[in-house]
Parts: sequence; C-alpha cells; structure tokens
Amino acid sequence: MTHNEGTIDRTARVVLGVGILSLTFIGPHTWFGLLGLVPLATGFVGFCPLYRALGISTCRVRV
Repeated sequence: MTHNEGTIDRTARVVLGVGILSLTFIGPHTWFGLLGLVPLATGFVGFCPLYRALGISTCRVRV
C-alpha cells in the first residue's frame, strides 16, 4: 500500500475528521458524526482507496 496523500491533504483530513467526529459528542449528538472516522483514518494512514480508484495522488513524486 503506497501513500497517495500529500502533507496538506493528510492534515486537512485529520482536522475535518476530528471536526465531524466532535458532532457526536458536543454538537447535535447524532451518530452521523462517526462518519468522521473515515477521513481521520485515511489521514493518519496516508492512503485513500478512492484516490487509487480514480488515479489521483496529491503526494509528491519521489525521484
């Protein structure tokens, strides 16, 4: 499994994931906040299956 997310993309996903996940605890208390686990996990791992399927990579190419 290779990385296909750049640093800015990973940081944005972690921040977005924490924000969405916080809806479960401090927001409207809905279970939809658990959807924040998806961007949080992909941000920590650095790999997005959807990016791979679409052939997208925001990671710098190593030469």
